[in-house]
Amino acid sequence: MQIKDKIIESVKNAAKAVIDGGIFKSTGELPEVLLEVPPKKEFGDFATNFAMQSAKIFHAAPRKIAEELAKNISGAWLEKIEIAGAGFMNFYLKSDVIYDEFKEIYNAGENFGQLENKGNKTIQIEYVSANPTGLLHVGHGRGAAAGSAIVNIMRAAGYNIESEYYINDAGNQMENLAKSVNARYLELFGQKVDFPEDGYHGADIIDTTKKIIERDGDKYLHLPEDERLKVLQDIAYSEKLAELKKDLSDFRVEFDTWFSERTLHPDKVNSAIQTLKDKGAIYEEGGALWLASTKYGDDKDRVVIRENGVPTYLAADIAYHKDKFERGFGELINIWGADHHGYICRVKAAMSALGFDADKLKILLLQMVSLYRDGELVKMSKRTGESITLRELMEEVGTDAARYFFLMRSIASQLDFDLDLAKKKSSENPVYYVQYAHARICSIFRQAEEAGLKISDNPKFSLMNSSAEIDLINKIFEYPEEIEKAAKEYAPQRICSYVYDLAAAFHGFYRDCRILGVDEELASARLALVKVAAHVIKHALNLLGVSAPEKM
Repeated sequence: MQIKDKIIESVKNAAKAVIDGGIFKSTGELPEVLLEVPPKKEFGDFATNFAMQSAKIFHAAPRKIAEELAKNISGAWLEKIEIAGAGFMNFYLKSDVIYDEFKEIYNAGENFGQLENKGNKTIQIEYVSANPTGLLHVGHGRGAAAGSAIVNIMRAAGYNIESEYYINDAGNQMENLAKSVNARYLELFGQKVDFPEDGYHGADIIDTTKKIIERDGDKYLHLPEDERLKVLQDIAYSEKLAELKKDLSDFRVEFDTWFSERTLHPDKVNSAIQTLKDKGAIYEEGGALWLASTKYGDDKDRVVIRENGVPTYLAADIAYHKDKFERGFGELINIWGADHHGYICRVKAAMSALGFDADKLKILLLQMVSLYRDGELVKMSKRTGESITLRELMEEVGTDAARYFFLMRSIASQLDFDLDLAKKKSSENPVYYVQYAHARICSIFRQAEEAGLKISDNPKFSLMNSSAEIDLINKIFEYPEEIEKAAKEYAPQRICSYVYDLAAAFHGFYRDCRILGVDEELASARLALVKVAAHVIKHALNLLGVSAPEKM
């Protein structure tokens, strides 16, 4: 048990003791015990405002609560508790505690950062799920970075996670893909055609068509149009999906499952609609079938089968989410674009109508990305005159910078992406600053090896007592809690902030604390410290899908 956990447990036990002893009467659920590291060492090693947060529960003055709690807290790790201000509790630890705890972390080695398993329940996370009809753009890139980082973080926090990509490969978008490629195919053979009104005008459609011609020539030119459309759709779909998977793989995004919408039609869609009918949640009006979603919290009822008998997108989504629930996941998390906000209620309503617990379906909404170059908003690709693709972004700033910048802000916030800053090789660029810390530590070990200096079998951590050393140790202590919070809040930005602060603590250590040329035992202890720091930096960057270079 880490020292923060010991303090939290001691405060909880003290609260129970004052209630059981009749000192205070509890009239509700006590708040969570939150610890922070005071800005100055003279205020203690850790502090909590628990007494202030629980005042309404205990119906007493916070300072009085803090005083009574302090009387019930003791341990071999505790030097003293001081009550400050209106009721802050400042904990001062005995000098050897920090070193004993750091020794545990050092001995944990590569396992530090992997938290205890949270149980057998599997959580499914579905994200990106762009139509396989065009190239991924920067908005998809933000979703890909966020989704994959959340998967990594939750796995590190001990959750069982399965990631999934829902391939929207049925319906109008696939028909429009076929019509678009067909039109370009005929054009490239000199035929005059009217481009379909709902067709895809992107340059990538022309590129796809050219690839088909380079490989197969005019093989499909003389086929009846319906046959040609079918063949071109299948070829274009396969190429688009392969291209999409390649972009994601190069962006360090992999999925456990690729789920095809085609597998839902018609049987699973019909089955879902029939189940809703059986439960009295479907009615007919105007020749169409409607989901009575207002009974389950939606603002209006929704069409699921059109008058012509064709299912709506909602019908397929209902069948898809029904399938996901029936696969036995304990929780479903979808990451959708902000433009899907109005879609949440209708899908949740359908799940409730089917008899599932809609609260087990969580929707995270991803806000827009704006790219800036030279202080000016960038809307279009120089290459194609269209939206900037994820591939172009990776080529311009690199995968590491793209992922880190996408993850620096909460997905619930609009993101302004500074292309110029992302390319800078200086401390102004946050990802460069963090990666440089890791590379610098690797350089330290190369120099130490050349000097014949190694970490002893039992490093004397107690020799490290400067503020720079203690600051770095304390920052390392925070890592498991940051993983836990980032997982619970679906907040990769917490890891970005943490690893940046850790890099700053290391750079401060590097400035103030020499390793070569000092007493051998102190040098050994400091080498052990930076070894742990390097591991944590690399571990955190791995969670973000960012590399940890050994040289820069």
